[in-house]
Amino acid sequence: MKKLHFELNMGAAGDMLAAALYELLDGEQKAAFIEKMNSLGLPGVSVSVEPSVKCGINGTRFKVLIDGAEELSEDAHHHAHHHKHHHKHSHDHHHDHHHDHDHDHDHDHDHDRAHRHEHRGLADIEHIVSHLPVSESCRENVMAVYSIIAEAESKAHGEPVELVHFHEVGALDAVADITAVCLLIEMLAPERITASPVCVGFGSVKCAHGILPVPAPATAHILAGLPIYSGNIEGELCTPTGAALIRAFAEEFETLQPMKVDGIGYGMGKKDFAKANCVRAILGEAWAGKSGNGCLMGSEILELCCTVDDMTGEEIGFALETFLEMGAKDAYYIPIGMKKYRPGVMICVLCDTKRRDEFVEAVFKHTSTLGVRERTVRRYELSRETLTAQAPQPYGEVRVKLANGFGTARVKTEYEDIARVAREQGISFALSRSLIESAIDG
Repeated sequence: MKKLHFELNMGAAGDMLAAALYELLDGEQKAAFIEKMNSLGLPGVSVSVEPSVKCGINGTRFKVLIDGAEELSEDAHHHAHHHKHHHKHSHDHHHDHHHDHDHDHDHDHDHDRAHRHEHRGLADIEHIVSHLPVSESCRENVMAVYSIIAEAESKAHGEPVELVHFHEVGALDAVADITAVCLLIEMLAPERITASPVCVGFGSVKCAHGILPVPAPATAHILAGLPIYSGNIEGELCTPTGAALIRAFAEEFETLQPMKVDGIGYGMGKKDFAKANCVRAILGEAWAGKSGNGCLMGSEILELCCTVDDMTGEEIGFALETFLEMGAKDAYYIPIGMKKYRPGVMICVLCDTKRRDEFVEAVFKHTSTLGVRERTVRRYELSRETLTAQAPQPYGEVRVKLANGFGTARVKTEYEDIARVAREQGISFALSRSLIESAIDG
């Protein structure tokens, strides 16, 4: 399984994530990516990359220029404006903004100059994104990330999403950063994306609203439910854009699990600290086998269990079907003996750890239990693939499941295809399976 893992020991920002992913491309892909980014049609926007060294580590900086100058790339759109305007936003006006931000990434510019801009809302951003010359799925991902930011700003400032407005320059810069990450992930095409717990920094940050705690309120809302920690670097290490991108794409948060590494990318921020100010992206194949010391390696999943003695078989079956349709790794029940010698069942659901809340709620909704137990378990699994095989007439095409790993390999014909042939030929299921597998082997 092709896997992408982000190490976020110094937080996350849109430009740093983009730079780390950029380093994972080959030479031709890098040139194609830069060309694509500079043909998006965003007014005045151009994209470039440059080498950067942090604490002796070579990496890349991703730069978004607005009219030839590097603007408020990790600032303006993160602390959105929440003006209750009673006039149209389509005209230009001049504001003297005095945003004294003390951020730890790309904030080495003068905030006291006047910016000529419009305020743009989420609908305006959606209009811009809808015209980007990228795939539909890429546009959907860009808007999903932007929606996460807007919803977080809405919660942080107690205003409806439609009243959240962004700087014109900041918004275009954010569109470039977010589009870059979405496009790079599309180009790399990982089957699974994971990330380490997120270091957010500590202290406070100054903005137009006043002095805010780190992580900033919007960032805190975005990261709610995810593993975060302060670390020992004072300042804002994780920006709302970086947080939203990680929230949108990371399927699980864990330390680096065993994998065969194909490439490593370092995305650098502007500032220098005692620790290398970078995001590290690791691309490779998830390891299915033994580690160097001969120990078997697996992945962690969540097991949720409950016991009931007052549900009918149909109700239990409906619950299990629902869990599987939701994407559970597995769902089953075991007959057990309960208090007062009543017969009952234990219902078990296996799911990704990041979907804990979703499945706990589902168990309470679809069963009569009063409590759910959880435990984290390590699962070892064979890599699986389904192929279509052309069996001789009258059997037709059948699907075959292949599984291998851990020194073993297995082949199994899909149940539905065996059953179909049995019905069509008026024979038993066992004979149908034997005939199909003999025909395929022959």
